[in-house]
Amino acid sequence: MRIFSGNSNVPLGREICDVLGTSLGLADVRNFSDGEIKVDIDESVRGMDVFVIQSTCTPGNTNLMELLIMIDALKRASADRITAVLPYYGYARQDRKVSPRAPITAKLVADLITAAGAHRVLTVDLHAGQIQGFFNIPVDHLFAAPVLLEYIRNRFQDNLVIVSPDAGGVERARAFGKRLNASLAIIDKRRDGPNVAKFMNIIGEVKGLQAIILDDIVDTAGTLVEAASALASKGAARVVACCTHPVLSGPAVKRLNESIIEAIAVTNTIPLKPEALSNPKFKVLSVGKILAEAIKRIHCNDSVSSLFV
Repeated sequence: MRIFSGNSNVPLGREICDVLGTSLGLADVRNFSDGEIKVDIDESVRGMDVFVIQSTCTPGNTNLMELLIMIDALKRASADRITAVLPYYGYARQDRKVSPRAPITAKLVADLITAAGAHRVLTVDLHAGQIQGFFNIPVDHLFAAPVLLEYIRNRFQDNLVIVSPDAGGVERARAFGKRLNASLAIIDKRRDGPNVAKFMNIIGEVKGLQAIILDDIVDTAGTLVEAASALASKGAARVVACCTHPVLSGPAVKRLNESIIEAIAVTNTIPLKPEALSNPKFKVLSVGKILAEAIKRIHCNDSVSSLFV
């Protein structure tokens, strides 16, 4: 087995290797002077089971191309099996046609990864579960729930309400609520445009309760901040956010810092920006052990789904 990493999330790659008792494979991933990506695999992978760790986060296009070129290089180096490990699967929010002549980029990226030569995909908290069906190769879909649940249990014991910021996240919020013996609330949201959210109503009781907003992605943080304000206006005692993927684009960190949200727990599927890393509101939880265990089980042909039973 060999594990390689692109440039998007090298610390997570090293953590995974530490858990598995190995080291990152030798690969030189850099740019030509005109910006094109150059990849050199500096060790033999012939006949090996290879895993390529790469989050397609900002800069998304560059990181995606790095992944595709690394997969192609490994395929041409006669690797026996190549698994694309995407802690964060970019372009996932365009997973269906919402208007005439709109693309379905989640499917396009799936086709690109398959065409490059990947034999299977390992990813964490897809924006929509049906994206697994966009691949014609096996997909192992992991969840950050264990680390987020542990964080919540250790810090918030009583009077909890798990809040879904939109209808699409209800299933996730309900699963958390069941495990935490907490009630459920849903925010009725209408979006006026990309990255623009307007909140209309809260379904469920939040007055006097500790509200934990649960989401998979925090991008511009408009959703979280507006949700927190809505919860506070309905009498929530405190508001905390738990999100898997800290995209944190544009004014996100500033918005969250100025909001009434007391704490924001995120995972390291995406490296946290320096201004967020130094902010005491942010707590980074690691999914390294979960990914390492999944990689080990894939290599040994053991069950991955039993990780979450």
